Amino acid sequence: MAIAYLRGLDPNDVKDTEQIEKLIGYFSRNVCFIPCYALRHQLGLRVSSNPVEKANDLLVSNRQKHHGMSWSASGSSSLATLTSLRRNEEHMNWLRYHDIRFTFSQQKQAKPAA
Repeated sequence: MAIAYLRGLDPNDVKDTEQIEKLIGYFSRNVCFIPCYALRHQLGLRVSSNPVEKANDLLVSNRQKHHGMSWSASGSSSLATLTSLRRNEEHMNWLRYHDIRFTFSQQKQAKPAA
């Protein structure tokens, strides 16, 4: 949809058409990673990264930013993984079966109008 819109722009209205082509290239390469927020909203899924940012703060940042600590990329990733397993009560499942359950939290259903 965005690509079609960009392709439909009048070249006379665009200052730098090369930048438009770069943007189209970006969208083309990353189309499978760009969420459809309207669909996520319809499915009752979150449409922001706020929970992810807060989880990062709780899982990683608070633990790693004390007293001038310095972490390697692999150490930081490992700590985040272990902490998230524990917080999501998946650590025993991972340790025993090397598997993590993926489930959606229960969504409240709206009551039908009378």
